[in-house]
Amino acid sequence: MTDLAARARTLLDLHTAPEILVLANVWDVVSARVVAATDGIRALATASHSIAATFGFEDGENIPLALHLDMLELITSAVDLPVSMDMEAGYGDPGETARRAIAAGAVGGNLEDQMKPLDEAVAAVEAVLRAGRDAGIDFVLNARTDTFVRATEGADRGELVAEAIRRGRAYLEAGAPVVFVPRLVDRDEIAAVVEGLGRGKLTLISVPGVSLPAREMQELGVARVSTGPFTQRVALTALQDAAAEIVAGGTLPPGTRALN
Repeated sequence: MTDLAARARTLLDLHTAPEILVLANVWDVVSARVVAATDGIRALATASHSIAATFGFEDGENIPLALHLDMLELITSAVDLPVSMDMEAGYGDPGETARRAIAAGAVGGNLEDQMKPLDEAVAAVEAVLRAGRDAGIDFVLNARTDTFVRATEGADRGELVAEAIRRGRAYLEAGAPVVFVPRLVDRDEIAAVVEGLGRGKLTLISVPGVSLPAREMQELGVARVSTGPFTQRVALTALQDAAAEIVAGGTLPPGTRALN
């Protein structure tokens, strides 16, 4: 088994373990190394929003794919853990983007459906998984449905839950091991989606001040929780607060650690 295949198998096993997989998303080499060196971290995931922001681009496939992949390869080369890439919606060719991501060292990835017709979204899932098989690895696709992200204000919550389950089941049937439903934060709605998809099939994002603690997500049967752009925002908040304190005549935080 190649090193890449072994990392892919490790990442897949982490999604099916009894303990919830917690991924603190990274965006460059130093953030990847710091997170990878943290006790309890077993894998890494990139955040497309954060990588784009690092280079001055807005989120939403505005960063050139080549530049995005260059950063991915720098990250995968800097750590020994499995790395999953946020592939956004696949840059117009999900299968080819997955192939290039695998070549850059990724063994898993997120793929947004952007609420495209379900047959198109399923075909994109199948293309990504086929790219993994062609590369000889079990590519861990975190198939994302934007049911809640793109919901109109005042939309019926029960209908949204039902649509997330409908789409999620289609992606699972196509071979995706897990389904990502961002902006799903209500306990009862999470429980309903878990019931609809099965325990260990749902992944979520942790939103500051809104989401349930990871331990409670685990109790509900959630397979994985990630942090998306919020880890970068945590870091930038600390940076701005420190800058404001020293400009105001103070000092840098005394508990600052030499992490680089």
